[in-house]
Amino acid sequence: MDVKPYTDAVSKAPRIDGVTVKDLKVIPDERGYLMEMLRSDDPAFTAFGQAYVSATYPGVVKAWHYHKVQVDHFICVAGMVKLVMIDTRDDSPTKGTVDEFFLGVQRPQLIVVPKLVYHGWKCISEEMSLVVNIPTVPYNYAEPDEFRVEPHGTLPYDWSRKDG
Repeated sequence: MDVKPYTDAVSKAPRIDGVTVKDLKVIPDERGYLMEMLRSDDPAFTAFGQAYVSATYPGVVKAWHYHKVQVDHFICVAGMVKLVMIDTRDDSPTKGTVDEFFLGVQRPQLIVVPKLVYHGWKCISEEMSLVVNIPTVPYNYAEPDEFRVEPHGTLPYDWSRKDG
């Protein structure tokens, strides 16, 4: 596979076809803050299936999987994660492209992951991260729309921290 690495540390521009990134607005006041994540009139919204939160301990990788039907809408609401996507779709103009996004309390964003794109994340904060997902279809316990491979050594990506 011809891999074209890409890091979104500065530009926020996705390289994988179908990925959407939306900067989220935090509205603080003396009581705390409010942050809208996804609205039904938002261009990134297509359908509602369910909403859930996934907690990840520092340094833990939750990867790799893709969906054949479901589109994910990820928002990290506590801590920080490195969300990574790899496009292995044969018919995609961006096949082989790797996208990295650093999101969470220091960078509130909504990231839309299209179906058939491998994705996963690593908690990069010193505290546990909380990632909210609003997928387009509810989880099917009898026949999950989830196709997994091991997080290390199966796809062309190294989860280790890149010092420099």
